[in-house]
Amino acid sequence: MEPRLVCTDDTARPRIGLALGGGAARGMAHLGVLRALADAGIRPHCIAGCSIGALVGAIAATGDTDGLEATFKTFDWKKTLSFFDVVFPRSGLIDGAKVTALVREHLPATQIAALPVKFAAVATDLLSGDEVVLQDGDVIDAVRASIAVPGIFTPVRRSQRVLVDGGLSNPLPVSVARALGADVVIAVDLNHGVVDGRPRLRLDAPRREPQPAAAAQRWTADYRRVMAELKARLLAAGGTQREQFSRWADRSDALPNVFEVLLASVNVMEMHLTRTRLAIEPADVLIRPPLADIRFLQFGRAAEAIDIGYQAAAQALRRWTPAAR
Repeated sequence: MEPRLVCTDDTARPRIGLALGGGAARGMAHLGVLRALADAGIRPHCIAGCSIGALVGAIAATGDTDGLEATFKTFDWKKTLSFFDVVFPRSGLIDGAKVTALVREHLPATQIAALPVKFAAVATDLLSGDEVVLQDGDVIDAVRASIAVPGIFTPVRRSQRVLVDGGLSNPLPVSVARALGADVVIAVDLNHGVVDGRPRLRLDAPRREPQPAAAAQRWTADYRRVMAELKARLLAAGGTQREQFSRWADRSDALPNVFEVLLASVNVMEMHLTRTRLAIEPADVLIRPPLADIRFLQFGRAAEAIDIGYQAAAQALRRWTPAAR
């Protein structure tokens, strides 16, 4: 018999755990999922997050994501670019200071133990390849480690470990949610169907379909302007850095740029690893928002992703507990 999410006796309620997967800008769908769960009266006992799922999950563990949702709804390409605190050519292009500041704005607690809801972030030890579950210590450090996409963000040192994105080891941490005490795990997979044999890395600016021609032209113009600004910032340093950036920013060879290559590579790996781990560690409720059209850094489509997440979660919950509604 399937477990039920809703019951009249609070003492008989199963402990609900959320497993929030990685997916860069597609992670805004987590905010819609959380809203759908709240509307259904579902209160999580614990939250396990990977990458963007760790960022959203940590703030969700405070009990309020409204501020984060409002913030991301203001994002466009220009604001996304402002978070590129470039440190090229160190161990990552971005050192994450501005992302850290963003998270701190929405997190009143500094220690994971002080969060009202049990929380853990998943990272990966770059030296050993081990999955690392961060469930104590500074919550900002834990989130920062979990989102450290190799080559994009600089790694995080913790004790003797060098930590990077949890997606390299456990991109959808169902097992972690169960270890935190969940009887029932609701998992949100952001990468299902993203890689399906059709090319996703396009050299022109990505478009939503259907979309009015005028809107598409404005989006393309904004995209090109922002990328030109990023290029100008990096080239301003001159010398070796200028030469190196010029080589990878040159699109004349019809290849995707470094951001697309790194993020797409991680995405492919996460998709296959998620599929394998779900076969071994299945969730009780699996929510798969259709997000294939939203690319890695399209935070400007937050409102759209949030709505997709809400609809996908509501549909999954209706299928799972029809008798309880």
